Amino acid sequence: MANKKQTLGEFIIENQAAFKYSSGELSSLINSIRLAAKVVNHEVNKAGLVDIIGAAGDVNIQGEDQQKLDVYANEKFIQTLTNRNIVCGIASEEEDDFISINSQDENHQNKYVVLIDPLDGSSNIDVNVSVGTIFSIYRRVTPIGTPVTIEDFLQRGNQQVAAGYVVYGTSTMLVYTTGHGVNGFTLNPAIGTFYLSHPNMQFPENGHIYSVNEGNYIHFPQGIKNYIKYCQKEEGDRPYTSRYIGSLVSDFHRNMIKGGVYLYPKSSLNSNGKLRLLYECNPMAFLAEQANGKASDGFTRILDIQPTELHERVPFVCGSKNMVEKVEEFMRDAQ
Repeated sequence: MANKKQTLGEFIIENQAAFKYSSGELSSLINSIRLAAKVVNHEVNKAGLVDIIGAAGDVNIQGEDQQKLDVYANEKFIQTLTNRNIVCGIASEEEDDFISINSQDENHQNKYVVLIDPLDGSSNIDVNVSVGTIFSIYRRVTPIGTPVTIEDFLQRGNQQVAAGYVVYGTSTMLVYTTGHGVNGFTLNPAIGTFYLSHPNMQFPENGHIYSVNEGNYIHFPQGIKNYIKYCQKEEGDRPYTSRYIGSLVSDFHRNMIKGGVYLYPKSSLNSNGKLRLLYECNPMAFLAEQANGKASDGFTRILDIQPTELHERVPFVCGSKNMVEKVEEFMRDAQ
């Protein structure tokens, strides 16, 4: 087991050779995300003291009211990733279209694109509940040295080279994978350094927590309704405990540590579900599979879905392997 005193920077350097493409760029990219996360964390933690909470007055491409911290986090991540001259393109949940980034050098060799949800669960900011950042990294598929195209972003999740999240909670953690397991790093705010605190994170195969907005029960498909009733039934190790924070990062993080399943199904309110395939579901699915978990739309492996648009939504079931498979069983039986 790795030394718990190991810093994120040391861990990245030590494990660089394990990256699929070991050129140092991916390491620099993770470091850029680390830097932006520390800046955003600083603002999140003083949200009640300055004019940073509340709505910004704009609506994003999803038709959702943007919070001031949404806008701030979006700007900081884009600015940091652009200034470091590592990526050739960025897609953000807060932007209508992807951003093409060209180096000042005409023959720029940047190989990576980043897809990001800068502040997941931002509606919880005003009430001091945990929020997070989700990121996903792909190697571009169009020729190096040319402007990126939509094709570079509409890749299946199984093509991700790295993914992770930052949770801004009672402590701030950065959790990520490059396809060789999942590791979590906790920020020491006194010196601004992330330390390896949760090496080789794993979902328990079974759990006792189900996370779903039960207020929407009447709108859910029959298979999901049946599964919720199954969770509530007193039999064997059930009933399960219902825990729903409303920040995907926070619900996922708890379930990975304690064992559980997260559900955001399609409904009569959202016919394709509400979560975004590229910014939320793919990175979380990659993390889940790397941590001995599973992610599905109820029938199909999330990482095998071919995206068709930047802001595509899909139903999402993710967590402990046996629990996800039980949800899939209920979905199949209800067809």
